[in-house]
Amino acid sequence: MAKNQTTPNKISKQNSKNRKDVWYKLDLSAIVYPTLQRRDFSSVYRLSVVLKEAVDPELLQKALDMTLPRFPTYKVAIRKGLFWRYLEPNNRPGPFVKEDIKNPCMPMHFKGNNRYLIRIYYYGNRIAFEAHHCLGDGTGGMCLLQTLTAVYLGLLGHPIQPEGFVLDINQNPDPEELEDAYMRYAHAQVCPPRPAETTYRVRGTKEPFYTLNIIDGILSVKEVMTVARRYNASITEYLNAALLYALLQKQSSDFHLRLRPVRIALPVNLRRFFPSKTLRNFITMVYPFVDPRLGEYSFEEIVEHVHNYMRYHINEKMLRGDITTNAATQRNPLIRVVPLFIKDFVVRTFYTKVQDKNSSAGLTNMGALHVPKDMKPYIERFDIYMGQPFSSRTNCAIISFEDILTINFASSIVEADVERYFFRKLVQDGIHVKIESNRDADPVI
Repeated sequence: MAKNQTTPNKISKQNSKNRKDVWYKLDLSAIVYPTLQRRDFSSVYRLSVVLKEAVDPELLQKALDMTLPRFPTYKVAIRKGLFWRYLEPNNRPGPFVKEDIKNPCMPMHFKGNNRYLIRIYYYGNRIAFEAHHCLGDGTGGMCLLQTLTAVYLGLLGHPIQPEGFVLDINQNPDPEELEDAYMRYAHAQVCPPRPAETTYRVRGTKEPFYTLNIIDGILSVKEVMTVARRYNASITEYLNAALLYALLQKQSSDFHLRLRPVRIALPVNLRRFFPSKTLRNFITMVYPFVDPRLGEYSFEEIVEHVHNYMRYHINEKMLRGDITTNAATQRNPLIRVVPLFIKDFVVRTFYTKVQDKNSSAGLTNMGALHVPKDMKPYIERFDIYMGQPFSSRTNCAIISFEDILTINFASSIVEADVERYFFRKLVQDGIHVKIESNRDADPVI
């Protein structure tokens, strides 16, 4: 790559349209996602907001055209160099707002959609934003979605003052919004080892090509919090325990020659521990687990185990070590000069043979969302989807707004046993659950 990286914040929006030397290195997490790209899989996640009035697609397109230049690391195309991939500004027409589809998070081909790596959909009262994970994590995506929603509401005659996730589209990006924050904090003196044991994998009938099964549970935050406190746990700990419990029940009901540990891949937002305004990826994974080979676990024991695991692993010291482990490979001078096609082969093989087998399911919790005060009257709820799993399993994503907590499952298999066990446990604990789905017939929970 013969291009020279320029400090993006020093370039005005107008100049950046004409400069060809502005480019962005993929951040530490983003390097992996394009490598795993295949015809039936793409690391695409979805965020959506449900408004209280029907969406006007023409105004939404206008709002998108006004908003996207404020997010230069999302208005990009991905390119290949000899040693690394990189992002460059994309000034092609688009992206264009489209009516929503039945199966969200479809694979995102790098040369399609005028090379944009984001999509904007509308349906009824809903605005949906999809992005390839190489651009950023859910926090960056939520900033874009909320800012887009605020601009849209402004065009409707409801001006929204920038605050929190709603950014001022008339300001240039803060330099920190564009940084690879991992490299700023990856300086622990030891690299902790990764979990390496193969875990229980959910068996099921694979759905036809591109089919993504969605099951949404809509709950009351107050009810879930009351139950979680009964177990002396946080909402995240309680819901993690419920998913582990469901996976244990699913494994027990399957035919198996031997039991295996059940483990959840849980993203942690590093901004909580390491100050950064980055809109790119800044997460790491922890893996709460239960090993049934040690004996039967009551639900109370699972909650306590998850609680202690979280306290031990989710803190500044342990997370810094994890970041350093991730950064060690990229900093290795020998690996840096290995051609990209060899890096792709090694990373893809490692992920398929080792990393993907380290977890039984994925669970992400964006927590309680806050919006500007003058924006609240127009919003019903938010949703988040982790998208197409790399292998046959289910992924779970959680988000809340005011007193509405949504739990969104996405899977590529026909059976909904894990989801059924999960929601039944919540109902047994006294939580009221409303189920929605994109299936032809709602699954019996």
